[in-house]
Amino acid sequence: QVQLVESGGGLVQAGGSLRLSCAASGHSFGRTFSTYAMGWFRQAPGKEREFVAAISRSGINPYFADSVKGRFTISKDNAKTTVYLEMNSLKPEDTAVYYCAAHPTPYYNTYTRDRQYESWGRGTQVTVSS
Repeated sequence: QVQLVESGGGLVQAGGSLRLSCAASGHSFGRTFSTYAMGWFRQAPGKEREFVAAISRSGINPYFADSVKGRFTISKDNAKTTVYLEMNSLKPEDTAVYYCAAHPTPYYNTYTRDRQYESWGRGTQVTVSS
């Protein structure tokens, strides 16, 4: 499995922005990150983990949950073995722990179900105040 570490979370006022990063590492990972589709999920207190955004192994075909569409963007830098989640126009309901996940695949699809992902980071807290 690949090791994932999220960063960039914090406290922000409603309407503000944050950029989350997810750095990947592992044995010979620099040669294999391009084979991983990546996703972001979040979990708010008392709620189930939910899908936020995903991107294909090549860094194209982004896909978003309806709740964040038009406000969040996802990008993947295979050379830096990092995936990003740019979050704009943040709302209090975006408050959650955000997790990134990796799914090894030979296909150029995006994946929205958490059970499809093999590796997970420990998460980074995002708090949006009203």
